[in-house]
Amino acid sequence: MLPKSTIRLTRGIHGNYHVIFISLDGGNGLIPLLQSRSGARWSDAVKKWYIPADRFVLKDFFSIFRRKAYIDYSKLRTAAESVHIQSVRPSSGESRNLLADKELPSNTLKKIQAFRKWMLHKRYSSSSIKSYTGALRNFLLFTAPKPLAGLSNQDMVNYVNDYIIPNQLSFTYQNQAVNAVKLFFREVMKSRIEIDKLERPRREHKLPNVLSKGEVRAILSAPANIKHEAMLSLVYACGLRRSELLNLRPEHVDSERGLLIIRNAKGRKDRVVSVSEKMVVLLREYYRRFKPQVWLFEGQKAGTSYSETSLQAVLKSALKKAGIKKPVTLHWLRHSYATHLLEAGTDLRYIQELLGHKSSKTTEIYTHVSEKHIQKIKSPFDDL
Repeated sequence: MLPKSTIRLTRGIHGNYHVIFISLDGGNGLIPLLQSRSGARWSDAVKKWYIPADRFVLKDFFSIFRRKAYIDYSKLRTAAESVHIQSVRPSSGESRNLLADKELPSNTLKKIQAFRKWMLHKRYSSSSIKSYTGALRNFLLFTAPKPLAGLSNQDMVNYVNDYIIPNQLSFTYQNQAVNAVKLFFREVMKSRIEIDKLERPRREHKLPNVLSKGEVRAILSAPANIKHEAMLSLVYACGLRRSELLNLRPEHVDSERGLLIIRNAKGRKDRVVSVSEKMVVLLREYYRRFKPQVWLFEGQKAGTSYSETSLQAVLKSALKKAGIKKPVTLHWLRHSYATHLLEAGTDLRYIQELLGHKSSKTTEIYTHVSEKHIQKIKSPFDDL
């Protein structure tokens, strides 16, 4: 009997990374297997499952699902390429496939590896190393077969105009590409390329998304599970980033002094934030029930950190129960924490320290969305 379900595999870009998108036709029963065996993640932004391309192996995927569903991989160029995809073109209409048919010579691959080792030596974070080496590789694929010694600033201009912009890649990705190429040519190639003249894109000035206190209250009170309530509450109560929450250990909560110690945060910086008695009470009750061993918030298996995907699912469930239709992310809670502090009269310098911002200019953006500041402004319309 033929399987009732069909799995379709397509290539694309998600969050500036090359991925394999997975579509299920009549295969909702495959989701638990997809989560537990394949390493696939769910994207709320595009409403699809995906696997990072550098972790996708077609043979392994077949071994998991071939008895469960028909697997359509016709949109992957060849099965051989799919075993280890080096570069994937963004799915953007008529944009030309500039990179898929190219390969880098061995000496260039060695240079990229040398760049990776240099970043490791300099203690760059694993996410920065992955982003920079990926962006550099794409740039070098674009310029191939031109030798490294012959590359110039104009090649970066061509890369932006002929690849980044047509494929609708973000300002952030373009900035990463420029940073990666600058570092590579300065530290590895020791090249005469005019790296100081490589220009970054004009900076975007987007306002942070902020929730009202009523909306925050509804979200935090929605979970029936005290672990879920504690995680979401701590993000808002202390203005945490997602990674900061998931990297917390029980000993980082200093309940006697009312402090939360955040280790090795963004930029490899430690910081201390205040944690209220109300939050401490909630954490104590959570700890009493779950007794985490290594991490403050652990997954189903003891001693393992709670996953980013599961945390996102917790927020999604809370939003549904709270009846909030906005596309809220965890970072909205951090933005709301900072804005509500500002509206309560907290000095911007303290907010900067609490959030772990390197520059005060980053913190000043909250003055643009603070109701307290905006509502003080009297419209000239009222004097007519």
